[in-house]
Amino acid sequence: MKNATVWVLEPDVFPSNHDAFVRAVHEAGHEVVLWQDDWGLTGSWPRLDSRTVVFHGSLENAARIAAELPWRPGAYCDVAAFQCSTWYPQAQRWLLHRHWQIVSASQLVANPSAVLAASADIYSLFVRPDSPLKPFAGRVLRRNEITLEALDYGFYFDDAAIPVVVAPVRSVEREWRYVVVDRQIVAGSAYDPAKRAAVRDDPGGAPWQFAATVAATLAPPKTVYVMDICEADNELRLLELNPFSGADLYACDLAIVVREVSSAAAKAFAFHSENF
Repeated sequence: MKNATVWVLEPDVFPSNHDAFVRAVHEAGHEVVLWQDDWGLTGSWPRLDSRTVVFHGSLENAARIAAELPWRPGAYCDVAAFQCSTWYPQAQRWLLHRHWQIVSASQLVANPSAVLAASADIYSLFVRPDSPLKPFAGRVLRRNEITLEALDYGFYFDDAAIPVVVAPVRSVEREWRYVVVDRQIVAGSAYDPAKRAAVRDDPGGAPWQFAATVAATLAPPKTVYVMDICEADNELRLLELNPFSGADLYACDLAIVVREVSSAAAKAFAFHSENF
C-alpha cells in the first residue's frame, strides 16, 4: 500500500488485543513493527524518519518516543497536555469531579485536615496523580490512611513533591472508553456485567452521544486520544482523558481505529514534512 503507516506495537502490554491489532493493521494494508526492549537500552531505534509511524504500547515508552524520537507523529502522548491540571479547568462542565484541588503528595500528607476541610466529606477523599503516566493508581483514602506509603511512595515513585488531584469521593456505576480522532468518536467500548467482559458500544446510545458532544467541544489534548465516560448518580460524566498510544482499547473496533488513526497520522506526517 502506498504511504502505508508503520504501527510499532509493544506485544506484552495489551496481550488480549495484540493478535487482533496486528491483523487489523495488516488487513488495512499497513505495516507492523514489534517493539524490542533493547532499543531503549542501546539506542538502536529503527530508522523510520521517512515513514508515518504510530506507536501503541506502554505509557512509559509512549512518553519517551514522543519526547525523544524523530518518528512522526510517533506516539500520541503529550505528557503536559494530558495532565489533569491542564485540561480539568476547561472540562469542568462535564467532569465527574465538580470540585478538586491539586497539591503535592507531601503537602497532602503533611496537612490532610486542610485538604479535607475543603471537601464535603471530612472522613475520606479520592486521590490520583496529576500526571497521565500514572505513577500510582487512583484510590480512596480515609482520614487515618493518608500517608506517602498509602500512595505507593517508594514503590512506583520516589518524588514526594509530585502533584496529586484530590477530590470528594463519588460512586461510579459504569464506565465507557472512546477513541477520539479529529474531535470525533470513531470507536467505543463498554462493559457487560452479565458477561464480565468488554463489548463494543452502541453509537446510537446515550454514552456515545455524550462523549461525541464533549469531543466536539473540548479543546483536544492531541489529535488522537482516548476519553473515558462514566455514569455517577444516574448522570453521564467525563472521567478521564488518556494518551492514545498508551491506552488499552478493550473492545473498540480495531479495524476502524487503525483506519482512522492511520489517516490522521498520515496527515500529521505530511504537514510536518511540508512545514519543517
